[in-house]
Amino acid sequence: MNDLRVKGNWNEIKGKMKQKYGDLTDDDLTYVEGKEDELLGRLQKKTGKSKDALKREIENY
Repeated sequence: MNDLRVKGNWNEIKGKMKQKYGDLTDDDLTYVEGKEDELLGRLQKKTGKSKDALKREIENY
């Protein structure tokens, strides 16, 4: 996920993810530069999707 370009529009992506996955919280979607794997791990637990699938989904927003 290091190559994801999410910094500039993370708030927009976060809103879309919360709409799609209603059980995600702001804490689940906290993006900290350098801790992308931690974010993906939290999302993986909540959504049941693989890290690769989540990366693609985030990149497509």
